[in-house]
Amino acid sequence: HEQLLKMMEERMMDVEQKLRLVKRLLQDKVNQLKEQLTKNTKADAMVKDLYVENAQLLKALEMTEQRQKTAERKNYLLEEKIANLNRIVKNLASPSFS
Repeated sequence: HEQLLKMMEERMMDVEQKLRLVKRLLQDKVNQLKEQLTKNTKADAMVKDLYVENAQLLKALEMTEQRQKTAERKNYLLEEKIANLNRIVKNLASPSFS
């Protein structure tokens, strides 16, 4: 009977040791997962910030492109006016030389 009790105690000690090892491994895994969650949260925030920044940059680009088109249109109209004024000056100057 004592031998059986001793075997049971040894088995209990072995099980307790294994449980402590498993508990330590699980705690390490929990810590690792918490760390990964923190990293993922930071990365998520950075992605959101980049998304907002990208939207702002696209809006600024659209506005710049619109201003460029407007400037090109105005430049074209001014060139046409200059060409017309040159024609008028040339026509006015031609009869006076005759």
